[in-house]
Amino acid sequence: MTKASPFAAPRAAGATAIGQPANQRQATDSRQAAGPQHRDAAVVHHHGAVLGPIGLFTVLLGAALPLIDFFIVNVALPTIERDLDASAALLELVVAGYGLSYAVLLVLGGRLGDIFGRRRLFIAGMAAFGLTSLACGLAPDAWSLVAARVAQGAASALMLPQVLATIHSSTTGHRRARAQSMYGATAGLAMVAGQILGGVLVSADVAGSGWRSIFLVNVPVALAGLVLAVRTVPETRSQAPAPIDVPGTVLLAAALSSLLAPLTEGRAAGWPLWTWVSLAAFPFLAYALYRVERRADREGRTPLVPPSLFELVSLRRGLLLILPFSIGFGGFMFVLAVALQQGLGMGAVAAGVALAPLAVTFFAASLAGPRLIRRYGSRIVAAGAVVQAVGLALMAYAVWHDWPSVGMLALLPGTALAGFGQGLQLPVVYRIVLSDVPGERAGVGSGVMMTTQQSALALGVATLGSLFLTLAGTGTADMGHALAVTLLTQLGLVVLTVALALRLPRRIS
Repeated sequence: MTKASPFAAPRAAGATAIGQPANQRQATDSRQAAGPQHRDAAVVHHHGAVLGPIGLFTVLLGAALPLIDFFIVNVALPTIERDLDASAALLELVVAGYGLSYAVLLVLGGRLGDIFGRRRLFIAGMAAFGLTSLACGLAPDAWSLVAARVAQGAASALMLPQVLATIHSSTTGHRRARAQSMYGATAGLAMVAGQILGGVLVSADVAGSGWRSIFLVNVPVALAGLVLAVRTVPETRSQAPAPIDVPGTVLLAAALSSLLAPLTEGRAAGWPLWTWVSLAAFPFLAYALYRVERRADREGRTPLVPPSLFELVSLRRGLLLILPFSIGFGGFMFVLAVALQQGLGMGAVAAGVALAPLAVTFFAASLAGPRLIRRYGSRIVAAGAVVQAVGLALMAYAVWHDWPSVGMLALLPGTALAGFGQGLQLPVVYRIVLSDVPGERAGVGSGVMMTTQQSALALGVATLGSLFLTLAGTGTADMGHALAVTLLTQLGLVVLTVALALRLPRRIS
């Protein structure tokens, strides 16, 4: 007997996998909507909007591309510098320009998907991502590359929020849990694989393309994604569309820019005055955004980021968990890459191979997540954090004891355990954040979550990265000490994750 796919359509068009009529479920979700103007609105076009296995693969491909490209450029910066005669400041902009436009526009991208249709926005974002990747690969000079990277970040922000929103709106029950776990596995694997793939492509120098291949490889992948999306991704949207909240959009962009610009540029620039002024402006801009959005919510208009969305306890708790996890993850990936290449003298490919155990165990743990959640509930997050802590401690011991002769085999147990622990946490946290978000707000909910994660990743690089570089000085021996201290410092964030995870309700919807 052939086993049914976990993402196949339900037998009856009007019933979900858990036996509840689709229209009844929509009405229930609508009553839980976070804003008063939506409580009587239908959630999504749910009849026929079922995400099959190929459709799931397609949206996960769309999730992987932006995350891979956020990390893939790091290993190519030395060759970009030589080929385009780029200054250190321009190289920073190649990285930061993508990350800034990506983070600032994520919530708007999610909101546009809610209004105009997530499939439509996903396809538009995929097409724009392919075109901007081509522009990056053909850039004649450094400034052209910076401009293309900013546009590529905007395309990513258009595409990525539609992924979780589509999963949330076109799957139910165990199908949704499995799909969200696969999203978490894909996201974590993509963040690690970016550095590995970048090293392989630059070293391979395909057809003499050098660093350009890390961008050009996206073009055929995006074309394939477009063909698949047109045929396999269902359309979902809010049935209560509202105009874009312009004041909220402007204030959100200003607030995020005031936070992320100094975090991404400050370290390389030596933390000049403008970085501190910008950081000081952030709480005032954030408060102004809150007041504007709260007033819009009370007046029955649709704010870009509905404050009432944060009344959902599951969303608040999930976002709080994302912060320490992502701060630690961003710092971990940065300091490990620098230590392996500059401290141990590994090439880009060797450094990528050293990270491979982390990627493999992260992916395996993510796939095991749904089964473990059914058995152990939310305690799996705390357990994953404990496993991650053991891995970090083993890595710190190996570095402290054997540096600078520490090899890949000595690091393998620690990286494997750290990756497994991280893989147990991240997909579950994604699921917690969106568990009670109404379908009509799945796009903006996904955008808020991704923006929080992106901001925390940047904060991790800025804080843990600065600690590492300050302790490292200029000597190889100092770099080993700096890496060990930074890994042990990250344990504090893991302890915070455990404390937050233990406050979660045992059952996860």
